[in-house]
Amino acid sequence: MDYNKLEEDLAAIVEKRIALSKISYDHASYDDIEEEMHDLEDDFNDEYGDELEAILEKIYAQLKSDNEVLLPSAYLANEYHIMMPDASGKVTYEVIGKEGVPVESEQFDKMDVRLVLVPNPVRFVLQINGKSMKDLWVAKK
Repeated sequence: MDYNKLEEDLAAIVEKRIALSKISYDHASYDDIEEEMHDLEDDFNDEYGDELEAILEKIYAQLKSDNEVLLPSAYLANEYHIMMPDASGKVTYEVIGKEGVPVESEQFDKMDVRLVLVPNPVRFVLQINGKSMKDLWVAKK
């Protein structure tokens, strides 16, 4: 898997999601941006689906969850927050609140546990009760 391309493709989707979150449904360009975003998500699933789903299966096994692994785009948050660029100018993102795909696991009894896909670096983040707790997988370049 080309992690640099994975990073670029995921960041492009996230940027579209951020653009959509800044405009209302009745905005003239909303439908066009939304369609572009869905096309990017479809391409993302086609290109990286098999490999990311294999990674997700390992994560689910680690969490001792019987949940079904979904397409990678399902793990995207509805809203991402842009962090300050690092010294090299690279922008990172964080997810706040209950985002991503709910995961059932006896390890986390009565907690809201979710997996969310975040770029820069590409990673699957474990969220518990709306707080990002741990990176369960990080793309290594």
